[in-house]
Order: sequence, then structure tokens, then C-alpha cells
Amino acid sequence: MHSALFLIEFGAIILGLGLLGRVAGRLKFSPIPLYLLAGLAFGEGGLLPLPASEEFVAIGAEIGVILLLLMLGLEYTASDLVSNLKTQYPAGLVDFTLNALPGALAALLMGWGPVAAVVLAGVTWISSSGVIAKVMGDLGRLGNRETPVILSVLVLEDLAMAVYLPIVTALLAGVGLAAGSATLAIALGVAGAVLFVALRYGRLISRFVSSDDPEKLLLVVLGLTLLVAGIAQQLQVSAAVGAFLVGIALSGEVAEGTHTLLSPLRDLFAAVFFVFFGLHTDPASIPPVLLPALALAVVTALTKIATGYWAARRAGVGVKGRWRAGGTLVARGEFSIVIAGLAVTAGIEPALGPLATAYVLLLVVIGPLTARYTEPVALWISRRRRPDEPVPSAPSTPTTSSASSRPPEAVTDQDRAGHA
Repeated sequence: MHSALFLIEFGAIILGLGLLGRVAGRLKFSPIPLYLLAGLAFGEGGLLPLPASEEFVAIGAEIGVILLLLMLGLEYTASDLVSNLKTQYPAGLVDFTLNALPGALAALLMGWGPVAAVVLAGVTWISSSGVIAKVMGDLGRLGNRETPVILSVLVLEDLAMAVYLPIVTALLAGVGLAAGSATLAIALGVAGAVLFVALRYGRLISRFVSSDDPEKLLLVVLGLTLLVAGIAQQLQVSAAVGAFLVGIALSGEVAEGTHTLLSPLRDLFAAVFFVFFGLHTDPASIPPVLLPALALAVVTALTKIATGYWAARRAGVGVKGRWRAGGTLVARGEFSIVIAGLAVTAGIEPALGPLATAYVLLLVVIGPLTARYTEPVALWISRRRRPDEPVPSAPSTPTTSSASSRPPEAVTDQDRAGHA
């Protein structure tokens, strides 16, 4: 009887996620908020709790996090990460300062303590790579000049996760200073070793894993990822970091083939993860934190826009491209929920989960809007302030001065071509 009830409940969850995904596709926005709302509807305090399938959903959610980080690692090679770290680290420092500090300060002001402050800092810091990539593709901006700047910021955030997640894991586990320092040292050592091996022997590793048979390739890569993730978690490093490093170590045709094979699995288990997070959030706990979540969303949307603008200006991108870069980076999503999920599991602060849910729901909806409208709104405001100047001039960069000296039509055409 229990088995039949489990199949009914889990089948209903998967079917519901598929239908919600279709709705999101029709409306052309991320399905993440719909998945979170589904979890809220069927979790603690929701419309119809699903007790029989909760344990399996929890395991599926953990696999979803692992696959999210694996697929993220497949997007980058070790040389890409090293190159971005060398050339774009100032943008990463500005990103961290402007976007992590508001979360930390908000947690401290609400009296949640230093551990919750570190967690909420991560929630407000990390942008959603998945949502942003989809938005840029939908808007036809993948060839724009500001796109490498956006990707560099995202790469640095993802690389920082390899350091941040072990720190959070150690803090949530309540280990002492010595044990926490050892955990961080192990994480940094493992990350450095994987990058070194990937740079030196990446082709050999990929050749070893490679197979012309999709079934064998899928089994080897998935088994290797879960094995490494489990070992990493046993060492208190974080299963997600282990999966991310496996993705980095694979390259070339293996990475492409694995990406194609695992994308449907990633999407399935990632959706289950968002539902699982919603299941453990009581809908009645969201209204009390809605105002702080809204305030935090507004502040960190502005700080992300400032981050993108500064990074694009540093790279010599034109004014329009700077505003586009800033607006595109606003969306938060999967990684904010991953970080908050660690805290919810540890039970450090009951209100943290509801706040993170409301925060992500707001910014995953607002993010695509800021990506589309930040540039025209900023230029409209600039023209209203300076009606005699048709195109605002940027402060002291050669690219901007040449752009501002041309008529508006020329600038618009150039920006559309991706050269602004």
C-alpha cells in the first residue's frame, strides 16, 4: 500500500512539474518560481502534504544539486578559470563586496547571528547562471560585447563557490576553528590539485572516460560524479564542490557528450530539488519576512546593476552595454536556494528558509525584466536630466567618448550589432 501511494504521489509531482515547465515556456520565463510555489503548496502547512514520497524527494533533491554543479563545471575548462581569475578578479571582488555585504548586514540587523549572516551573504551574492544564460539567449545578446564580461563575473562566482561552500558546511556543522581551518585547507588543496591535473592531464582523463556508447559514457560519468561527491561530503568539503571539480576535469568531446546526455536528468532532479526546498517551507512563514525580502531584493538588484556596469566599463564596453550587463546579472536562482537549503537542513534559523524563498521568487521574476529594460530606462532618465544631449556620455573612457559623439541612430545600430 505504501509503495502504491509513493508511486501515485511521486508520479503526480513529476507530472505537475512537467505541466508547470510548459506554462513557464509559454510565458517565456524561468520555471524556478513555479517549482518553488509547487513545493509550498504540497509541503508543511500547504494544501496537500505528500508524506509518502518525502524521503525519495529528499534523495532526488541531493542528486539535483550534484548534477547542477557537475553541469556547471562542464561549461568551463581549467584554463578558462585560471585566465578569468588572473584578468577579472577585480570584478569578482567588487561583486562580492556590493552583493554579499547587504545579505550579511541584513542577517545581523535581524539578530540571526554570524553563521546565518555568512549564509545570507551567499544567498544575495551568487547570480543564477542558468536563468541568465537563458535570458541572454532569448534576447539575442550572446554575441554582444558585454557578454564576455557577464560570463567572467559568473565564472568567478562559480569558482568562489568551491571555497565558500566548504566554509558554510563547516560553520553549519558547528566544528571548531581548528577543524574548520582543516576543512577549508582540504577544500583549497583539492580544488588546486584538480585544476592542476585538469590543466596537465585533462585530455588523458577525458580519453579514459570517453566512450562511443552513450550508455557507457553516462554510467561512467554519473557514477564517477556521485562517488567523488560522496567522498567530498565525507571529508566535510561539500558534495556540490566535488561534482563541480569533476565537471572541470572533463573537457572536449567528453564534456559535450556528457552535457547532452545529462541535461534531461539535470533538469528533472533540479526541479525536484526546488520542490523539496518548497516542501520544507511553511507558506505561513513567508508573509512575516516578505517586507525584509523585498527590501533586500531591491537593494541587491541595484548593487548587481552597479557591479555589471563597473565591470563592463572596466572592459571598455559602451554605455548601453554597461547597463545591459548590470541588468542581466540581477537574477538569483538555483545557487541561492542551494545555499539556503544547507542552512534549512542544519536548522540554524527558522526564518532563513522562508526569507530565501521569497527573495529568490522576487528576483527570478524581476531578473529577466531588468535584463530587458535597465538599458532603455537608464538612458531615458539620462536624457530627461540632460535634454540637450541625445546620448549620455560615459565618464572618461575612449570607447564612450567616441560613442557619445555620434548621432543616436548610429549608436543604436552599433549596439544592436554587439559592438557597443
